[in-house]
Amino acid sequence: MPGPQRNRYTTKEKADFKALGKLLKYCKSYVVAILVALFFAMVAAITSIIGPNKINDLMNVIESGIQSIDGISMPNFLKICYFLISIYILGAIVNYCQQFIMADVTQKTSKRLRSDINKKINQLPLSYFDTTTRGDILSRITNDVDTISQTLSSTIANLVNAITLFIGVIIMMFVVNWELALVTIASSIIGFILVFFILTFSQKYFNKRQKNLGDMNGHIEEIYSNHHVVKSYNGESKAIEQFDVINKELYRNNYKSQFLSGLMQPIMNFSGNLSYASIFIVGVFLILNGNSNVGFGTIISFTIYARLFSQPLSTFAQSLTSIQQASAASRRVFEMLEAPNLEDESKKNKKLEEVKGDVEFKNVQFGYHKDNLIIKNFSIELKRGQKVAIVGPTGAGKTTIVNLLMRFYEVTSGDILIDGVSIQEMKREEVHNLFDMILQDTWLFHGSVRENLVYNKENVTNETLDMVCKAVGLQHFIQTLPNGYDTILDDSINISEGQKQQLTIARAMIKDAPLLILDEATSSVDTRTEIVIQNAMDQLTVGRTSFVIAHRLSTIKNADIILVMNKGDIIEQGTHEQLLAKKGFYAELYNSQFEIVS
Repeated sequence: MPGPQRNRYTTKEKADFKALGKLLKYCKSYVVAILVALFFAMVAAITSIIGPNKINDLMNVIESGIQSIDGISMPNFLKICYFLISIYILGAIVNYCQQFIMADVTQKTSKRLRSDINKKINQLPLSYFDTTTRGDILSRITNDVDTISQTLSSTIANLVNAITLFIGVIIMMFVVNWELALVTIASSIIGFILVFFILTFSQKYFNKRQKNLGDMNGHIEEIYSNHHVVKSYNGESKAIEQFDVINKELYRNNYKSQFLSGLMQPIMNFSGNLSYASIFIVGVFLILNGNSNVGFGTIISFTIYARLFSQPLSTFAQSLTSIQQASAASRRVFEMLEAPNLEDESKKNKKLEEVKGDVEFKNVQFGYHKDNLIIKNFSIELKRGQKVAIVGPTGAGKTTIVNLLMRFYEVTSGDILIDGVSIQEMKREEVHNLFDMILQDTWLFHGSVRENLVYNKENVTNETLDMVCKAVGLQHFIQTLPNGYDTILDDSINISEGQKQQLTIARAMIKDAPLLILDEATSSVDTRTEIVIQNAMDQLTVGRTSFVIAHRLSTIKNADIILVMNKGDIIEQGTHEQLLAKKGFYAELYNSQFEIVS
């Protein structure tokens, strides 16, 4: 319906102006440098304004000399020429200075924006990344910040220059001749009206274009990072089809925004040409009617003033396009910077000096959305050194339990305690330091094998590395590498998924934390390697309270306690033998692994 649509657009428009205000506020630390640059821009504009008036004087000297018997007065002629040369040189110098200052401010602002976004990423809750694609986040850091940078670099100083020039030219035109001043201004009003009309329609397309650009980056990042899956499932045509849909939408909005903004310059050119014609017609009419204040020098100076008057109008048109782009980009950037942070924990000082490893879940409830609980009244007490296996069908809440334990998510109600201390009383960093975590998805970064193994731990010797790599079956692999532990892991090194998993397990063993989480840690390895890793993990779990999430139930037979989950509740618990004897849900899960499908 028209009403709601209009309201939404008005709200968006206000939000964009608000985003520009936030951007200007963000630049307040550079206010002195910006003011100096703006002062230089004003000086450059003033030098441009003085010139035509002096040209009028010069033409009057020439006209008087032609009509006089004594000829042209060379001292007066040269005096005006020297003055014109001086102010134009001064204008060029100050214009260069303001551009240099604004370039410096722009780069510092861009650097600060990217640094703040990078810092913000570490403060955002995991739920933010669940609802925002990586490509969209990257687009905000790169494309949107670049758009803001370009606008700051070229638009602010130009706008001040244009405003100063605009006001100064109006004043000078009325000082010289008010009739021609009114003619020049009246002929330019047409351009103003048309530009304002275009502006009201084009902003929404700039907003959509920035959003489409983020969507495209997200799609490309997803397809390229999973290219082998796309190829293996012959999903190229589907991926191309999705890309075409996004690309066509981006094309449409980009075309409309650029077409509408592109109309501004021709309109301003038309307005300028109309001014020239009007000045000549009215000026000649005034001369023929005996107006003593108007001469040919006045008409020439007014044509220059008309060009100077249309120049800021053209600058306004170009600047409005840049500002529209920057407002859309600023809104996206500040949406991210102003997203709710994780809870401030600067006042939390609780630490566990000697960790025993007792863990208790006390009436824990959790839901990604408040009206849809996944974990319902989860309670269990685990003693030091126990190996706890969590099993159940997909979606039962197994990984969610681990995310709550690591405080990647906060419980909706209830509490989790380690050695009797609530993890809510400790900083997240302290909780993370208590755990080794080995996930189903491996994670290696570009760097040496040594850097990947020791990661955030210092003073790790080669002897320790050798012992750990031998325990997880990596020793032979390390020996075959060209530079051993100092080999850089990149595309030239062929590493299987199983070897990647072994490296992540070795990393956890080196960290040597008192609590351990294994989330389907052997899913990417063959049976023989699984036996080696399983033995290594058995060694790793000795003396540690460990949580094992497994779909292959044969790997958790030696667990001290098995928690069987379904739909967020613990429906059974006990040892492997006890649960099989019950012939309940666990027994069905276990026996289903050995069923022969005909």
